[in-house]
Amino acid sequence: MPIFGGKENNVFVTIDRHLEAVESTIIKLRELVGAYVNGEIEKAETLMGEVEELERKADSLRREIERMLYQGAFLPVNRGDYARLSELVDSVADAAESAAHSLILAKPKVPADLKQEILELLDYSLRTYQLLEEAVKALNTNVDEAIEYVKKTEIAEEDADKIEYSLLRKVFESEKITTFAKIIWDKVITKIGDIADRAEDASDQVLLMALKRRG
Repeated sequence: MPIFGGKENNVFVTIDRHLEAVESTIIKLRELVGAYVNGEIEKAETLMGEVEELERKADSLRREIERMLYQGAFLPVNRGDYARLSELVDSVADAAESAAHSLILAKPKVPADLKQEILELLDYSLRTYQLLEEAVKALNTNVDEAIEYVKKTEIAEEDADKIEYSLLRKVFESEKITTFAKIIWDKVITKIGDIADRAEDASDQVLLMALKRRG
């Protein structure tokens, strides 16, 4: 059974919408990068606008959560926790948008032998975020389940880190990639990795809130 009620339930609905908007931003980034590495540059540029729109939607929902908190949802001791959580979750969408900007503005040549690994990193980053989503949703109903999802988020983030490191090493060791392209791919890959890193940061906040609630 949910732990809260009344105004809090409206906040939880908005939190769910925010989580979904952030996830949609990452999924759209995955589509954009997929198009780019397959040579569909115009499609990728069009998708850039969709990434931006989804990030704006996520940011608007974050502000809506904050407004609802300031209007009296939750006890004062809990409001800061939820405000901080929504801020950390929203930063994941920021990372996705930033990765898209870096790629589309600079348009580096795609290292053909690393296409699949680039997309794999996106998949792992998305998976890390999706586990965070489950942790946040469980926080309202089952703190033990939330803690389990936090642990899974941490493991997924570590897996994403390994792929990111391997990918960056291959980029910098390659003799086929120009110096300019190496610099840009370093930024893009690091920002894609930031999606998983920021999801893990948000999971730390979920853990803190779950432990407080469990006592």
